Amino acid sequence: MQVIKYFVAFFVSFACVQAGAQIQQARGQHVLNYKEYLGVFDKKEAPPKAKQIAQQEAMLKAVEAYYAEAGQAESSSFDAIRSKVLENQGRYILDSTVIAEEDDKNDLKYTVVVRVSLNVANLRNAVQANSAVGRAAETEKSMLSFVFVSRQMASEKSYDDRVYKKSEESAQVSTQARRQEISSLKEKTSEGESVKRAQVDTHGSRSQQQDESASLEASQKAVVTSETGGSTTRKASEATWRLLPSANLNQVFVSAFSQAGYDVVEAAMVESEKFKVADVEADYKSGNDLQSKTLRAIASSMKDNGVPYVALGTLDVGLASKDPQTGLMRVDVTVNAKVWDVTKAIPRTKAAVGPVTYSGVGPNEGVARGNALKSAASSASQELSSRMTTMGIR
Repeated sequence: MQVIKYFVAFFVSFACVQAGAQIQQARGQHVLNYKEYLGVFDKKEAPPKAKQIAQQEAMLKAVEAYYAEAGQAESSSFDAIRSKVLENQGRYILDSTVIAEEDDKNDLKYTVVVRVSLNVANLRNAVQANSAVGRAAETEKSMLSFVFVSRQMASEKSYDDRVYKKSEESAQVSTQARRQEISSLKEKTSEGESVKRAQVDTHGSRSQQQDESASLEASQKAVVTSETGGSTTRKASEATWRLLPSANLNQVFVSAFSQAGYDVVEAAMVESEKFKVADVEADYKSGNDLQSKTLRAIASSMKDNGVPYVALGTLDVGLASKDPQTGLMRVDVTVNAKVWDVTKAIPRTKAAVGPVTYSGVGPNEGVARGNALKSAASSASQELSSRMTTMGIR
């Protein structure tokens, strides 16, 4: 039972990815003043003809809404095929459903909202056929190469805050002292005589006493001041990446750029003494940017081989989580990509995409990651192609 459950979940996720790439849902709204469509005997309500016209306009607005949401480049591409869509709506709109309508009989206005299913494949074919590269002969089409690296964070090193503390103290002491001495002198004397027969005796005594006393008075005053300070230094974390196999993604890029009309050459075919795909992978493995040496090597090698345009980018895979809507595993992939023009002395960026995040679901992390990478690669290459088409690059 568990095996059947996962098999069904895999089928659902795979079907969603395939259907999502070729069929898209969109909504459109149109308001029509139907006064001019009323006949002499008609009641004041929207006639069938007015409703039909309003619904057709609403379907066209749905196509416009889809392209507007897809991006500026895609929206510009739709302007070139608007007349084709009007002439043959059935080729580009598979079905339509009226989801809301309102008939304002006072102002004679009919409002309708429709939901349509768009045949995205036919819309893209129409855009490509109308582009400069689509109208060019095979010998006139530009060669284009690409180097895309898909990676997932392997480790992240973070640093504790470095704290420095400083404390200063100072003290001031003042002392006052006073000494007092007191001395006194006392003297006592006595005299006397005695007469015996013919002899007279005299005697005397003297005593002296001296007192000394001293007193010492002292006072002391101390003032203490303290000052503290310091600083905290924070260091950014360092991340390392592990590369994911990209053989399947190469097929997606080749298909998308080829359908856009370009002559696609894989990067491995233009490797040289200067340029190695492994150098690009090594740069992206340790950081988010290519080193100047690597960029110069890419430009030089492409120019030597007559390849005027090269697409570069990364597909960063996030951590898997459970999708709250389906209960399946969900993985997000963030894309950063650009197209380089190496025909001039100093290469220039002709088109850029990102950062844009795409998602994929599946019964396990591996399937979800694969679906997310395929969706990201397809969408990024189509967006780059659309921008190049808008610029008239062939």
